[in-house]
Amino acid sequence: MARPRKFDEQQVLDTARERFWSGGYAATRMEDIAEATGLGKGSLYGAFGGKRELFHRVFDEYCGSVVDAVSRQLRGNDADAYARLSAHVYAMAAATAADTAHRGCLLAKGAAELAEHDETVAKRARAAIEALQALLEGEIAACQRNGDIAADADPGELAALVLAVLRGIEALGKAGASEETLTDIARTALAVLPRPAH
Repeated sequence: MARPRKFDEQQVLDTARERFWSGGYAATRMEDIAEATGLGKGSLYGAFGGKRELFHRVFDEYCGSVVDAVSRQLRGNDADAYARLSAHVYAMAAATAADTAHRGCLLAKGAAELAEHDETVAKRARAAIEALQALLEGEIAACQRNGDIAADADPGELAALVLAVLRGIEALGKAGASEETLTDIARTALAVLPRPAH
């Protein structure tokens, strides 16, 4: 009978995520994760497989948490949809500016480093981006139903635009753009959403 594991698996995943997030996939060794968690490499390999399998677990969990967080932020009635959308865009700018380590988003970082030659990462990143766009599209449609965004605009196209702006804010923040610049981008993005004719 297999012996029960004597470590907190989630804690190990959290530690591995921080290592991968800070150093990137290629620069992070299993030895680094073993040292950070206090586990032997044998225990790590036994529980999670190799480095790539461990990263896949971390990346999948991170992508899911990002989509879940946005889903919670954009949940509510139509009357408050524009306020929620605006708050979400500004919050992304503020969070990016507060990332003084300029680590950026692990979704973007992992996809940029690995998606070209790792189909698992590419598919998970694509699914996360599609889910985020769908959430934004639903929120924009709610804004349209409430009369805050022009009803004849395509909500899918506007969602893609907003998502591109948010990903751009993250990239610029990683390059060291100021909070003022990121906030101005957020404000401009919201201003270009078509308003109903009065």
